[in-house]
Amino acid sequence: MALLQKNSNMYLTLVRLRRNRLAILGLLIMGALILIAIFAPWLAPYDFATQDLISAFETPSWEHPLGTDDFGRDILSRIIYGARVSLQVGVLAVFIAMVSGGTLGAIAGYYGGRIDGVIMRVMDVLLSIPQILLAIAIAAALGPGLLNLTIAVGIAALPTFARVVRGAVLSIVGQEYIEAAHCMGASDAWIIIRHILPNCSAPIIVQSTLRVAQAILAAAALSFLGLGIQPPFPEWGGMLSGARGYVRDYAYMTIFPGLAIMITIMALNFLGDGLRDAMDPKMKR
Repeated sequence: MALLQKNSNMYLTLVRLRRNRLAILGLLIMGALILIAIFAPWLAPYDFATQDLISAFETPSWEHPLGTDDFGRDILSRIIYGARVSLQVGVLAVFIAMVSGGTLGAIAGYYGGRIDGVIMRVMDVLLSIPQILLAIAIAAALGPGLLNLTIAVGIAALPTFARVVRGAVLSIVGQEYIEAAHCMGASDAWIIIRHILPNCSAPIIVQSTLRVAQAILAAAALSFLGLGIQPPFPEWGGMLSGARGYVRDYAYMTIFPGLAIMITIMALNFLGDGLRDAMDPKMKR
C-alpha cells in the first residue's frame, strides 16, 4: 500500500502514464495479446497443425475468418498460437539479456578501472556487429529451435543492457548513501543488489519493454530465414516465410501474420515510450 500512497514515485508514475493515451492503448493491446496467448487452446477455432488439403487456399469466410494456407490449416488459429510463441521468445530473450547484460554492466560501473575496460571493450565489439547479423550467426551455429532462437536473440541484445546499466550505476555509485553503506561494512554484492540496482530500475524497465519489441521482430526475421521455429509449429515470421511463394495470388496469407507482427511491435513501442516519459524525472511536476 505504501508504494501507491499519494505523491509516492510509483503513484506519480502511474498518473503520468495514465495521461498518455498511446501508452494506455499499447498496454491494452499487450494485455489482450497475453490473454490470447494464455487461452489459445480455447480461443482458436481449429488445431494449428490440422491439415485439410481440400480446404487449401480458401479466402476469408465465416468458416475460416482469415482464410486457410497451402495445407488447409486455419490461419486465425495459427496466428493465435503464434502469439504464444512470439511473446515467449520475446520475454525470455529479454530476460536473458537483462540478467546477463545487467550483471556485467553493474560490475563494470561499480568497480571501474581495468574490469570496466575489459567488459566494455567486449561489449563494444559485440555492438559493432549489427544485432540481426549477430543473432543470425548465433542461431546458425546453435541450430533451429525455440530454445536456440531465444538464446540467439538474447545474446544479441546483451550489450545494450550492459551499457544502459553501466551508465545508470556510474550516476549512482558516488552518492552519499553508497559511501555510508561502505562505512557500515556492507559487502559489494549487497550494495549492488540492495542499493544500486533498485535505483536503476527505471531505465531497465523502459529498455526491457522496448527490447521485447525488437526481440519479437528479430525472432520473426530468423524464423523467416529458416533459423527459428520449424513447421508445423506456428510462428508469425515462419508463416510469412511459408506464404511468400503465394503472395501474388493469395496475399491474405502474408497480410494477416504481418499485421500481427506490426500491431504487437507498435503496442510495445507505445508502451515503452510512455513508460520512458512517465519515469523521466524531468517530466515530474
